[in-house]
Amino acid sequence: MSREVVVTSTGAAFEQRIEAGPHRFRSDEPAAVGGADTGPGPYDLLLAALGSCTAMTIGLYARRKRWSLERVSVRLTHTREHAQDCADCEEKPARIERIERRIAFWGNLDAEQRKQLLAIAEKCPVHRTLTGTLEIRTTLADSGSGGDQ
Repeated sequence: MSREVVVTSTGAAFEQRIEAGPHRFRSDEPAAVGGADTGPGPYDLLLAALGSCTAMTIGLYARRKRWSLERVSVRLTHTREHAQDCADCEEKPARIERIERRIAFWGNLDAEQRKQLLAIAEKCPVHRTLTGTLEIRTTLADSGSGGDQ
């Protein structure tokens, strides 16, 4: 079940107040780019979504199989690389967005189990959303309904 997430600017340069159900936290940019670093940046949040979904999906699969997976760690980085030879790219010069995901498992697992768990990472819902066809529809909302506080 999906719930609405509300993001509202605080008035500071980049800082945003985020409400996700009962959870309240902030997002910001690092000081080096003009923010106050009061919370994770947008790409940090994107990586956190992918990493937490990956670990949850792997954990669920291992529990269903009754494997002795004790812990999962997912380390992620995001980079933008300029593609030198992208003949079909509409945007010149082309950029390739890349997420590196490194997964570590703790527990009494054999090589085949580790291989299967790594394959399951590709099936996490956030991974599928990011690698599938994603449509974002943007509409203008009444400023009174934006969750202002």
